[in-house]
Amino acid sequence: MGKNKTLSKDTQAQLILTLKVRFEKNKIRHKNIEWALVQKRLESNKEKLWTINEMERTGGEPDLVDVDQKSGAYLFFDCAAESPSGRRSLCYDREGLDSRKEFKPENTAQDMAAEMGIEILNETQYRYLQTLGKFDAKTSSWLNTPADIRKLGGAIFGDFRFNTVFVYHNGAGSYYGGRGFRGCVSF
Repeated sequence: MGKNKTLSKDTQAQLILTLKVRFEKNKIRHKNIEWALVQKRLESNKEKLWTINEMERTGGEPDLVDVDQKSGAYLFFDCAAESPSGRRSLCYDREGLDSRKEFKPENTAQDMAAEMGIEILNETQYRYLQTLGKFDAKTSSWLNTPADIRKLGGAIFGDFRFNTVFVYHNGAGSYYGGRGFRGCVSF
């Protein structure tokens, strides 16, 4: 049986209020967009609202960061200053987890993202996020890894150090207490 992907009216109202406050506080992330339009879209997409709640529940502090010029879809990213606290100590994917002989973490970034209904940020999205502020100055975040790198056993992650965005590589089976992942959802 699948997970119920609806929120109670109280949870929905609280989440929308949280998102509104964050939206108003961080206008640089979404210039020239009216909150009323965003709220209407949120309220009409119950499953996406559930997904955004999962982002919030796991420490992501989701916020609107862009609007697709062709489709008009809103794009929400995890905008917490550090990699979401409820999504750390994870191998990149199931294959990486299965390759570990011992000390296996409980989950993977790819599996957790799929359960939440989000996509892990790719390198381009991560670099765009970094133009909106300074993120991952003390942590790092797994990034959606190109197939050719993954095929060779690697995975990529990013962070912000020395006033620079760095993208590195690691084995997909590695995990660290300070490495999580950031996601996005569009609708």
